[in-house]
Amino acid sequence: MRTARLRRTRRTGAIAVVSALTLTALAACGTSSSDNGSGNSGSGSSDPAAPLDPKTKVTITIDCMPPAAKAAELKEWKEDVAEFHKTYPNVTIEGRSTPGQCLEPPRFTAMLKAHSQPDVFYTYFTDLPQVLDNDGAEDITAYVTDKTVPLLKDIDPNVLASLKHDGKLYGLPTSNYTMGLLINRKLFQQAGLDPDNPPRTWDEVRAAAKKIAGLGDGIAGFGEYSAANTGGWHFTAHMYSRGGDIVDATGKKAAFDNATGREVARTLHAMRWEDDSMGKTQLLKWGDLQKQIATDKLGMFLAAPDDIAYMVQQLGAKYENFGMGPIPGEKATLAGGNNYMIKKGISGDKIKAAIAWLNFKNLTVGKGQFDWARTKADNLPVGVPQPNFWLGESKKKDDAARLANATMPVANFKTFMDNPVPGKAEPPKAQEIYKVLDNVMSGILTDKDADIDKLLSTAADQVDQVLANQ
Repeated sequence: MRTARLRRTRRTGAIAVVSALTLTALAACGTSSSDNGSGNSGSGSSDPAAPLDPKTKVTITIDCMPPAAKAAELKEWKEDVAEFHKTYPNVTIEGRSTPGQCLEPPRFTAMLKAHSQPDVFYTYFTDLPQVLDNDGAEDITAYVTDKTVPLLKDIDPNVLASLKHDGKLYGLPTSNYTMGLLINRKLFQQAGLDPDNPPRTWDEVRAAAKKIAGLGDGIAGFGEYSAANTGGWHFTAHMYSRGGDIVDATGKKAAFDNATGREVARTLHAMRWEDDSMGKTQLLKWGDLQKQIATDKLGMFLAAPDDIAYMVQQLGAKYENFGMGPIPGEKATLAGGNNYMIKKGISGDKIKAAIAWLNFKNLTVGKGQFDWARTKADNLPVGVPQPNFWLGESKKKDDAARLANATMPVANFKTFMDNPVPGKAEPPKAQEIYKVLDNVMSGILTDKDADIDKLLSTAADQVDQVLANQ
């Protein structure tokens, strides 16, 4: 889901938007300058599976460098460039702080169409079809091996699968997420509910929401989005949680105008109009529910765990006030994440340099983004259960370091962590489909007399048209 927010490097911690587009060459961090306009002189092995020769002199541009407004994150970026330079002294990293491309779908699309993306560019998992349609990313299959990415075998294959097309690999992950039920522990306690045991079924959610709304003072028990594509995003999450789909197995037909879709719609309609447990203010989008729950005006909503870090860092909330359980229904949960891709057509040495950087920065336990001791020292959040795409020994090591350096009560996530729900990717043409499904969610939540069957059938016809235009 590409929204005006950062997910992990983008979403974790933040929604800061910088007005100016800046290009920052981090020579001050110890990187060397390139010798010519190509940014490439000399080469090591021509074998794509061989790691970059440290003697190779090359310059790569990378977007989504933290802006100056995010001082701690920018400090860590510069430290990582300097540390990387110890192994690869002849690689120049030019970091671009480009919030428009990293935050806003239209600018990202415009960048792709103009082929103006940097050598290493940031995307969501769901961006792969769009990138390939614009011939924007290099096939890096031959370059990514256990020599260039030593922990490759410990990366969740489902995460890597999100970056593949026809068996070819086009990106390396930065983070992953699955959705669960985010709760306000304070309101749960006030309503006589157990915050250590969040609702596990949609019937339990409905009952708990009524109790929380019964506290009065404008408090809603459960919240939902219905605007800016986020309503459709969450409708998808509801469908998955009950074992449903948005698109059928052929990828050409809508799959929500059925009993499962009606169950989702009728439950939400009943909570809104019969139970009065969802509040009177609707047409909400990302950021609105976070503000409500952070100010103790909302009991629960569907979210990824890193929403908590955003609410603490940006909204002044307290970590101990929140907890998480698995998504109710637990059939499947919407999963996603983000990654970096490498621009089509750049040199083999640049590709190798990019993979070496991404391996150090994002794919090494104890280093870069997984240096939890440094994260804690820099007063950034530690303990949110995701990103966590590791398996095996790497997972054990990362979990132990995350726990040892936690800055929040990790026990509040125990139910979420102890009951993992299978992740399921977003549908094809996700953003276009979500825009259509916003109409279903807004109809349910703003019209007491909504014709649910008509809302679903109309949306299905429109989604069929979207899919026909692939």
